Amino acid sequence: MSGNGDAAATAEKNSPKMRVIRVGTRKSQLARIQTDTVVAMLKALYPGLQFEIIAMSTTGDKILDTALSKIGEKSLFTKELEHALERNEVDLVVHSLKDLPTVLPPGFTIGAICKRENPCDAVVFHPKFVGKTLETLPERSVVGTSSLRRAAQLKRKFPHLEFKSIRGNLNTRLRKLDELQEFSAIILATAGLQRMGWQNRVGQILHPEECLYAVGQGALGVEVRAKDQDILDLVGVLHDPETLLRCIAERAFLRHLEGGCSVPVAVHTTMKDGQLYLTGGVWSLDGSDSMQETMQATIHVPAQHEDGPEDDPQLVGITARNIPRGPQLAAENLGISVARLLLNKGAKNILDVARQLNDAH
Repeated sequence: MSGNGDAAATAEKNSPKMRVIRVGTRKSQLARIQTDTVVAMLKALYPGLQFEIIAMSTTGDKILDTALSKIGEKSLFTKELEHALERNEVDLVVHSLKDLPTVLPPGFTIGAICKRENPCDAVVFHPKFVGKTLETLPERSVVGTSSLRRAAQLKRKFPHLEFKSIRGNLNTRLRKLDELQEFSAIILATAGLQRMGWQNRVGQILHPEECLYAVGQGALGVEVRAKDQDILDLVGVLHDPETLLRCIAERAFLRHLEGGCSVPVAVHTTMKDGQLYLTGGVWSLDGSDSMQETMQATIHVPAQHEDGPEDDPQLVGITARNIPRGPQLAAENLGISVARLLLNKGAKNILDVARQLNDAH
């Protein structure tokens, strides 16, 4: 290496950027795989940097005998990780975006949304029912899901089936399916199964016509301290423009409806020929009552590194300074418009009843 090269290497080594970047994650195997994926992307972009992964358990990981919708806590899988961020014990945290509430606690922001995997839900069948579909499962077969959203939509579609809560990480849920004779099938996110390398267990993918997916499903979000400009700059290059805009629309829809995991709310977004399409829906807990609307907005998908304004406030908890503001606002407005349309048609009543019933049981 030439003298100049040595000097550059020394300068890089001595620069503040050379500090070890500490990355927080949940302890589950899937969370670790997702975090490793993000760290690998960052290492490729910043070969001189070092990364340390710090794994911890969250409330949602510890309370395994209660349905998620009953725990009454918005940040089930994020709170402990956010405490570590707040105490400067970690510099960034990798989450499944669908676990992040649409309103983050003060001082935090989502600094990157990575390219989305398949956002649809998948059906994994008990070995004795391999080759079946939900439609062809025997009468009164029990299907496991921890999601009110999935259960409400599928009860409506497949009235011959029974739906029962199943909790635990992916490994635990698959073990319960295979070893207990309780469930004929379980519903999981396709993206999680793909990341775990378990594509061979997918017996059926539920397309949006059959089951709309959760807001942000299939995407990874990187949460950081809102004022940590160095880390915001570091992770901001991971933003995938199309995924970002779709997820801004989805999160704006959910926030305007004031939905969470205690009510069945679901979405489907696509981007085609400069148009962003958002379908949003709400359901009663038993799926008997539902409402769905689709709207579109003209959105130019920007190149990754166009400069946006420097002092952007967050949109639905997301900071994306390297993506122009116009498309982000158009995506947010689309989400709000679909939510308003549903509310004007009576969606609030469906959601209020669902909340009350969920709280009562």
